Amino acid sequence: MKNWMKPVRQLWKAEEGIGTLEIILIIAVIIILAILFKDWILTLLKRLMGKADEQADKIFK
Repeated sequence: MKNWMKPVRQLWKAEEGIGTLEIILIIAVIIILAILFKDWILTLLKRLMGKADEQADKIFK
């Protein structure tokens, strides 16, 4: 587990790592995509939860 943490720590400490502006832009793009595909995401989640509920009903009957 510590093997993958070392490069992450080095990147975090490095001055040429990801800057605040880049992080803000990435978050903004993710939020915009979530807003654009909100209806599709909600439909997918409802369908998945419905299937999970049906499977749980089959198991516990």
